[in-house]
Amino acid sequence: MSHTIREKTKLLARVRRLKGQMEAVERALEVETPCGDILQLLSSIRGALNGLTGEVMEDHLREHVLLAESDAERSRAVDELSAVLRTYVR
Repeated sequence: MSHTIREKTKLLARVRRLKGQMEAVERALEVETPCGDILQLLSSIRGALNGLTGEVMEDHLREHVLLAESDAERSRAVDELSAVLRTYVR
């Protein structure tokens, strides 16, 4: 069973919190909240998203790289993560 399936409830809770934070930004923009407050909201979202991304990446490394049953599986997992990291660090 994949780590995302095992951790599904926890991961979905984090996604829902992010969704709520994005909705807070939308509401803040609608009521013309000062930009400093909006930037603070956006900073919180970025931190939460980075935390979620880091958790999924770490679990991917542990399950699909460290515990891979074959070199081919390990190589595929490394390639997947490498592709994501290239996009992530842009």
